[in-house]
Amino acid sequence: MKRLAMAVLWPSFLAAAIAEGFFFSLFEPDHLWAVPLMAAYTIGFFCFWTVCALASLLTYYLVTVPVDFEGPV
Repeated sequence: MKRLAMAVLWPSFLAAAIAEGFFFSLFEPDHLWAVPLMAAYTIGFFCFWTVCALASLLTYYLVTVPVDFEGPV
């Protein structure tokens, strides 16, 4: 279970950091949300991390699912 968590959360953390850097270099957080600047960066990072973690979990699942050779042709 720890291996699964690290295989999903660490790459998604790195991807979220990069995505947040790109996103907030294009958009000013003051114009998006009516919250303090640090809160906007934090909320944005956790939103990106959640999306990236779901994508990473889906990738992990698709890689580990056994292939069904008995399916329709």
